[in-house]
Amino acid sequence: MLSTRIEFAPAHDAELFAAVPAAAAVFLLRATDPQSEPYISKTANLRRRLQRLLGPPTEHSKRLNLRERVRVVEYSPTGSDFESGFLLYQVLRATFPKIYTDRLRLRFAPLVKLHLENEYPRASITTRLGRLNGRSIYYGPFPSRSAAEKYANDSLDFFKMRRCVDDLNPDPSFPGCIYSEMKMCLAPCFKGCTDEEYHTEVSRVQSYFDTGGHSLVREISTQRDAVSADLEFENAAALHARLDKLKPVLAQLPEVVRRIDRLAALMIQPSVVSGAVNFFRVSAGCLIGPAPFFIQSAEHTKSQSMESRVEEALAALSPAGPSSALQTMEHLALLKRWYYRSQRGGEIFFADEKGVFPLRRIVRGISRVYKGEKPEAEP
Repeated sequence: MLSTRIEFAPAHDAELFAAVPAAAAVFLLRATDPQSEPYISKTANLRRRLQRLLGPPTEHSKRLNLRERVRVVEYSPTGSDFESGFLLYQVLRATFPKIYTDRLRLRFAPLVKLHLENEYPRASITTRLGRLNGRSIYYGPFPSRSAAEKYANDSLDFFKMRRCVDDLNPDPSFPGCIYSEMKMCLAPCFKGCTDEEYHTEVSRVQSYFDTGGHSLVREISTQRDAVSADLEFENAAALHARLDKLKPVLAQLPEVVRRIDRLAALMIQPSVVSGAVNFFRVSAGCLIGPAPFFIQSAEHTKSQSMESRVEEALAALSPAGPSSALQTMEHLALLKRWYYRSQRGGEIFFADEKGVFPLRRIVRGISRVYKGEKPEAEP
């Protein structure tokens, strides 16, 4: 997994320090004792970090020094902080399969879950994915649980799907709750609607979440135009006000929040390979990569357009097969950690509802990342 391995001897430490790059890397230090745990970390300057860990100890210093314990150094240079974090995750996962999440301090991303396996579906907030082949649908990743709750609650105000968490056994004698009294729920709990009417409403909610709210915008706009054509101006004004109320709800939705099984994106990061950038593909919430993408094409393909080369690179990064729910949660946590930083390196581009990538924007993004320029403003 790590590309370079060097034997370390304290008497020849200068040779090691001269051989390793003074650049970002993920590294692993193995001790002479096979029972000892390896030391694994990432750094922005590998040479300086190893000099600190393996150089002659300073008298009376409390700084960690492994000079007399380490005999093997393994490392891989990285081109970006995201690549370092993703490689560190892979190395720790392989080395410490039981405790790697604690070492990484991974915090799973908050998601909106649509419980379609329930007889009377509802929505909730969770950080856990169920079975990947289950009927429930997940949307995210959100920056925090409070952000996910606010978006879900504000969105459900436009629908009449239930908010309660109990498994329902509809009974006409049941008194209902505050939502049914306020006409904000179809009240399947006391047979306030037929099962068909309730599932039609659930389908509207799913379409809303699937399209990032655009299905409801189209629905209200169509209704407003229809009543306007019939000269029902009061109803048209009410629908227009409803549309105005919806806009700030949709404005709070980050671009990265998608239906997880349809979350498709291309992340572009700097690369340690000369004349290239790194591609990371996001497929159904899982990360694939890195794969170097060279700015200049090979001699025999000079006539090939940049867009077609990007398409070929994306095809080569296709997932090998379905991952586990846990791995998807971990990759979403890494994506969330990078995406919601106040300042993040690299750029990301999302596929549309049909899975089509914005190739022209990607080509411009490749140029910016390669040159170290600022990313374009988010739409």
